Amino acid sequence: MAETPVKRRTEKVGQVVSTKMAKTIVVEVTRRVPHPLYKRIVTRRKKFYAHDEQGTAKLGDVVRIVESRPLSRLKRWTLAEVIRRAADTSVPQVELEQ
Repeated sequence: MAETPVKRRTEKVGQVVSTKMAKTIVVEVTRRVPHPLYKRIVTRRKKFYAHDEQGTAKLGDVVRIVESRPLSRLKRWTLAEVIRRAADTSVPQVELEQ
């Protein structure tokens, strides 16, 4: 009896560039490929809209997204995990004594 092969979901790793939508993040995936004619290494970037149910990803985080069924007109990816958190650049509020 032949077993059916397990279909693997496509994964991509990228950086979160926007979290302004509800339950949606925009992930920019960069890859370095040789130019077809000049053979010079060039950087290609593409943005993917991904579903983030709990809102765990923040701006600047490095995340892994996996392919899923179409969730909206642009969303076809789901957040799998946050690989690396972005450095916290917020300035703590210090009370001034007068």
